[in-house]
Amino acid sequence: MATGTFDIIHPGHGYYLRESKNLGGKDAKLVVVVARDVTVRKRKRVPIVNEVQRLEVVKMLKPVDEAYLGHTTDMFEIVEEINPDIITIGPDQNFDLDTIREELSKRNLKAKVVKITGYKESPLDSSCKIIRKIKETEFHEDALKHC
Repeated sequence: MATGTFDIIHPGHGYYLRESKNLGGKDAKLVVVVARDVTVRKRKRVPIVNEVQRLEVVKMLKPVDEAYLGHTTDMFEIVEEINPDIITIGPDQNFDLDTIREELSKRNLKAKVVKITGYKESPLDSSCKIIRKIKETEFHEDALKHC
């Protein structure tokens, strides 16, 4: 199981999902949980793309076998429903892995929690970096006619 916001898809998302699926071995099935808009607002920022559209885009990505929206109040509820063998945390996610492991243990869930690392950063490898780049770009009237 991989989780995330997946707002403005970029190569970092592809890397995270591919590495997540590879952890499960040759016949692994990757289930992705897309954060709800309310959750994104609480933890990060206002999402650019709404949760329904983000979910649809994630479902189209090659490594993804299934994708669902998370729950709005208890992020572990979907984990209980899916009961994955492995839960991956993205390179940019600031969750405390030990806290997650403790909560899984309390709920009698045996999933291994793994932080995906090793991604080489680039200028546009996060949604926030892309948003900043858009804000910095000067749009001329001619360019806006085509948008």
